[in-house]
Amino acid sequence: MRQVIYGGASSLDNFLARTDHAVDWLLWSEEVSEYMASFWPRIDTVLMGRKTYEVAVAAGQGGGSPGTATYVFSRTLTAVPAGVTLVRDDAAGVVRRLKAEPGKDICVLGGGDLARTLFEADLIDEVGLNVHPVLLGDGIPAFHRISRQVNLELTECRRFRTGCVLLTYRVRREG
Repeated sequence: MRQVIYGGASSLDNFLARTDHAVDWLLWSEEVSEYMASFWPRIDTVLMGRKTYEVAVAAGQGGGSPGTATYVFSRTLTAVPAGVTLVRDDAAGVVRRLKAEPGKDICVLGGGDLARTLFEADLIDEVGLNVHPVLLGDGIPAFHRISRQVNLELTECRRFRTGCVLLTYRVRREG
C-alpha cells in the first residue's frame, strides 16, 4: 500500500511559514537540494489544501507537475487548471482510495489543516520535517490540535551544515 507522507520545512517553534505565508527564513543549501532530489522520485501524487495551493499559484507553481497527480482540497474554490483535481468534500475518503490504488507514495504539502484531517482519519504514515534554527514567534503551524495522540518512531535524523536538522518519523500503529 502507498504511504502518505506529511512534512516540510519548519521553524523550531513549529511554523511552516510566517503569517503572510513568507518563507524568507528558510536556509536552502546543496545538502537540502540533494536530499530533495532523492526524496521526490518516491512521490507520484501531491495533496494540498486551498491555502497552500493559493501560495503555490502565486509563486507560479500551481498547475501540477508532469507525471505527478495533484489534488487540491477546498470547499470554496470553484475551479483549478487542467492537470489538477479539485476535491470539495470527503478528503479522508479520497485519500483512503488513493492509498489503495497502485502507485508511488503520496505527499501532503504544507497545509496543517489538511494534515489534521488526515491525522484524524489515521491516514498519515510518515512525518518528515527539516527543522530550521529559528524561532518565528508566530506563523502558520505545521501541526494543529487533533483529538488523539499519534505515536511516532524516529527513522532518520540528519544534521545539515546550516544547523538544520532533518527528522523523519514513521507513524506507529498499535495492533
